[in-house]
Amino acid sequence: MTADLDKLVKETANSLGNPTPPELVDKLVKDQGLKFKEASKAVYVAWKKGELNISEPNPPSNLWSFAFNLESLWFWGLTALVAFTMLTVFLVNSSTLLYVRYVFGGLFVLFLPGAMLITALDPRGGELDGLEKLALSIGLSLAIVPLVGLVLNYTPWGITLTPIMVSLAVFTEALAVSALVRKYRYYKLSLEWTA
Repeated sequence: MTADLDKLVKETANSLGNPTPPELVDKLVKDQGLKFKEASKAVYVAWKKGELNISEPNPPSNLWSFAFNLESLWFWGLTALVAFTMLTVFLVNSSTLLYVRYVFGGLFVLFLPGAMLITALDPRGGELDGLEKLALSIGLSLAIVPLVGLVLNYTPWGITLTPIMVSLAVFTEALAVSALVRKYRYYKLSLEWTA
């Protein structure tokens, strides 16, 4: 049954030329009588196996357009999270929202710097599974944050809340931008290989 489904997906994709995933799934549902979930899964499995080449109709041509593509949604989510954390740390003083400050501050200090370092070093993201990434992110964050504090100790600002938060935010965003650039380069190379 699976081999027949794979063959059906390939034949339908070949008949359409270079379809987008929604077009291919729609064609499988309407013409072949598959259920939406079954067709979506078959297209995804064929793509993961490398049997199906699905490319965007208008791929981003430069870093700026890549930054505003769905591929880069993680970057904007991270930027919003950093901004929200900075706002909660500096503006929340009420006892009812203090736990929100603790949660976002802990995430900001104990996870984000390491996670962005891993993302910048491994832009494809295929080498590590989720649990390994989580453990490495926490471990690297526990190594990075004291180093940032050590550097701040020798500056005129010292080790206080504001310089630590600002320097960690700048450091995390710099790593995120680096990861975005590396992901774009990898994306560009993958487009050249499929062309």
